[in-house]
Amino acid sequence: MPTPSAWPFELLIGWRYTRAGRRTRHNGFISFISFISVAGIALGVAALIVVISVMNGFQEQVRDRMLGVVPHVQVLAADGGSLGPDWQALVARLRRDPQVTGIAPVVQGQALLAQGNSLFGVLAWGIDPKLEPQVSSIASHMVAGSLDALRPGEFGVVLGEDLAQRLGVGVGDLVTMVVPSGSLTPAGMIPRLRSLRVVGVFRIGHYEYDSSLALLDLRDASRLFLTQGPTGLRLQTRSVDDAPAVAQQIQTMLPPNLVAQPWTTQNRTWFEAVVIEKRMMFIILAMIVAVAAFNLVSTLVMTVTDKQSDIAILRTQGASPRSIMGIFVIQGAVTGVFGVLSGVALGLLIAFNVDPIVSFLEWLFHTQFLPSSVYLIHTMPSDPRLGDVLSITLIALGLSLLATLYPSWRASRVQPAAALRYE
Repeated sequence: MPTPSAWPFELLIGWRYTRAGRRTRHNGFISFISFISVAGIALGVAALIVVISVMNGFQEQVRDRMLGVVPHVQVLAADGGSLGPDWQALVARLRRDPQVTGIAPVVQGQALLAQGNSLFGVLAWGIDPKLEPQVSSIASHMVAGSLDALRPGEFGVVLGEDLAQRLGVGVGDLVTMVVPSGSLTPAGMIPRLRSLRVVGVFRIGHYEYDSSLALLDLRDASRLFLTQGPTGLRLQTRSVDDAPAVAQQIQTMLPPNLVAQPWTTQNRTWFEAVVIEKRMMFIILAMIVAVAAFNLVSTLVMTVTDKQSDIAILRTQGASPRSIMGIFVIQGAVTGVFGVLSGVALGLLIAFNVDPIVSFLEWLFHTQFLPSSVYLIHTMPSDPRLGDVLSITLIALGLSLLATLYPSWRASRVQPAAALRYE
């Protein structure tokens, strides 16, 4: 390894100028501006890493919790009706697909649940308690009772925890379900009413389902909604990422009146909105990094002005304009690299501890930054990804190097005679 004395003089002088001002009062202001440049780059990079990590975590958390209820692929009748009497033969065909790991029938409908003076709209799903664990994780998220308590003919119901709390009911209590499809009488359409006994409560961690989902036995739901069997099939695949391709393959096996929908189609609007927001936040915060990086321009311009006599002496001793330019590129690059690496370290430190930090701030200010009714989750997730961190680092380093070009070029154009005239 070469000793410092064997290093190129451009590197030695550039490094010396980077540390200038720490020992001399004359360069104190330049040193302060250099510190502000480093701090600006570090804060911009840290903010970008933290925001992108939180958005990654938010997307991942909501997706995982959503897929605890929503199947990877769903087969539905195009007209919204039942699948028909031969649905079990369809199940047998789909089970032969090696990509399909689980199938469960479902009856889906909308209804009202009433208890006392409380009345709420709900998503009512009729399920087979024995097959449901193949396509969802609801059975493992029960906080009271169990799915197995849903027995045909007993008209039991399993509620999301938030829905049960809003109704003020628990296991063993009765609620009334009002189904729109009713009987036509001379007085008009009379909705169907049925008393249901609460046999279980679940908490999946996704507010949309915890606050609006009611599960019944498959045959009881079919009787309530007047369907001739299931209205859909819920399928689980080997990989959640392969669900769109599996849905396309399954579609070729289905009759024209049935459609296969992957989970990405069922929730397309939400996921597309998250992707767009992530891109826009990346662009906006990258601009903040750019502004901080270009603070290096003012630092280097002042350094060039302050060091004109040094530049002139170096030129008279044989230094080429390219060497002079290299000195100030090195100075700016060292400042930029230090700022970027500091920002990466700070950003990762915050990103890996963002939830306790937010919890402390919520406790300190007596507020809630993530109401579950708005953001679907109540904790601040974070998922720092190597690809994102590398992209942010490379972009910040590129902007920092770009900011050094003009001041360095200006330094290389200094004329020795003009610089030494008043020395």
